[in-house]
Order: sequence, then C-alpha cells, then structure tokens
Amino acid sequence: MGLYIETRIRADVELIWRRTQDPAAHQRWDLRFTHIEPLASGPGEPRRFRYAVRVLPGLTVSGTGVNAGERHRPDGTRTSALRFASAHPLSLIAEGSGYWRYVPDAGGVRFLTGYDYTPRWGRVGRLVDRVAFRPLMGWGTAWSFDRLRLWCERGITPRRCLRNALLDVGWRVGAAAAALRAGPALALAVGLAVAAVPAAPTRPSARRCLRRPPGPVAAPEILGRLAAVR
Repeated sequence: MGLYIETRIRADVELIWRRTQDPAAHQRWDLRFTHIEPLASGPGEPRRFRYAVRVLPGLTVSGTGVNAGERHRPDGTRTSALRFASAHPLSLIAEGSGYWRYVPDAGGVRFLTGYDYTPRWGRVGRLVDRVAFRPLMGWGTAWSFDRLRLWCERGITPRRCLRNALLDVGWRVGAAAAALRAGPALALAVGLAVAAVPAAPTRPSARRCLRRPPGPVAAPEILGRLAAVR
C-alpha cells in the first residue's frame, strides 16, 4: 500500500470499531470526507456507500465504494477493507483500495491503515499526486486518526477538536504577523519558533501518528475478496 498511518488509542476496541464503522460517526472525525451515505446492499454482500468531499464552497467531489469487515478473528484482531472509485472529472483519485486493522494490546488498540489509489489525468495527475496531493492525503489521514484518538480517549468531540486546532493555528499565525512589524527577519524567526512548539494535548496533530510501518505489511485477505467498484 502506498500510504501507511498508525496510532495507538487507549480505549475499548468496541468503541473504536463503532466510531469507524458507522458512516455517521466516521464522517465526523475523518477530514477526508464531508459526507458518507450507506447504499442498499443485498444480504451477505459487502456494504456499499457513497462518499463526498467538499473541495470548495459549492464544489463537491463524490464517489462510491464497497466495504467489508471481520469483527471477530481468531487472533483477537479486527479488520475492515474497502475499494472505492470516483467518476467525477475533478477527482484526482480514479480508484483505490485500503484497509483498517484493529490490534488490541496492553496499551489499548493499535489502529492502523494502509491504502493506495490510482490518479487520473495522466502524467500531470501523477506529478500533482507525487508533489502535493499524496503528502496532503497522508497528513489528512494522520490528523484525522489523532482526532479520533482524542474523541475516544478524552471525550473531545470532533467539532471541538477542529475548534481547538483553529485556535492553535490562529495564535501561531498571529504571533508571526505581530513580529512582521519589526521586520521580515524577526517574523521568520518567530514563525520558525512557534512552528516548533508542540501541539496542545487537546488538539489533533499528525505528528503523533506513525507514518511508516514498523515492519513488513501485507493487505488482509478480505481485501482480495472485494470486487472492484463499478
């Protein structure tokens, strides 16, 4: 998988499962989605869903996907896999797939994801993806995972997490802007200093998440059994 994100959440695995598998709860903490809508699925079939992302005011990019989960595994872990695709001409992502793993341990639950996708728009799309979009997706996933962690561990709702993050960004930008009055050099020094200040414990930070797997990883078998989205 092209992107890997991992966090450790000190909470019950059932709570984490519920807040990640329920579409209404999922869209609250995941920065990558504005709306997730379940679609009709037959008995025993993977769950189908439609997702949407508000790129700009009045501009929404949408797509569809299928999801299947293994809630009870012999080793005590849980797994969820999905495939997704978008026919929207403004979506850089043409199609992709990924998984979530829930690994209970003494400190809580290791919650991790691996996913990858195929960009559209040919060479231009691949360049945009490599230079800007893929790093942004990695950051957004990690930030969202830490937002979920704060919700599960400390009861800080996703809305409050976002407010805390905006306030944090505000004081950092304000400090640099105030220093700018004394000259660009001081503003740069202050900007670098405030950027180095660790995030407050009550606000999400992508830096708290592991961005590289600790060892070899393989996609779960359930992902191979999911048909491509059509």
